[in-house]
Amino acid sequence: MASVIVVGGGPAGLSAALFTSKNGLDTTVFDTDKTWMHKAHLFNYLGIRSMDGDVFLDRAREQATTDHGVDLQEGVEVSAVEQDGDSFVVTADGEDHEADYVVLATGANRDLAEDLGCAFTDEDVVDVNVSMETSVDDAYATGAMVRAEEWQAIISAGDGAAAALNVLSKEKGEHFHDFDTPDTAAQR
Repeated sequence: MASVIVVGGGPAGLSAALFTSKNGLDTTVFDTDKTWMHKAHLFNYLGIRSMDGDVFLDRAREQATTDHGVDLQEGVEVSAVEQDGDSFVVTADGEDHEADYVVLATGANRDLAEDLGCAFTDEDVVDVNVSMETSVDDAYATGAMVRAEEWQAIISAGDGAAAALNVLSKEKGEHFHDFDTPDTAAQR
């Protein structure tokens, strides 16, 4: 089974993790809990009329972990991400963890992407394609890392989902769509 490590537990990271774990990939999130969502109140997130950012995070974490099996490592800081052949080595709190894919969701902090050797645009954001993949194969960047000042929770969550669907498409060898129907939802 392929493995995914997500660095960052805000909307982008949790969205990516939810999709990959829900669809059978071993997924770990390392999260320092320094997301901007702690300062946010959502009025412009589709489907949410009004919600405090902390409440949103609690619900998103519960959905990812309890409902879909994400291994959430809270309060754990990642200090390095390196390629090792066809996989990645992620150093978190002094311990190395290996994964087939890495999703960087560290807000506007682009240091790990730079250290990994990801290309940047002229606006000094991580250069990604439409599926959020960086210039480093199987490494993805999401949210504020890839946008110059266009930071919204719903956009970040979409970026995380795009990265996850690309990972799942690679793993399945064809375009993958995570689309539940009332019949499949009843089975969950």
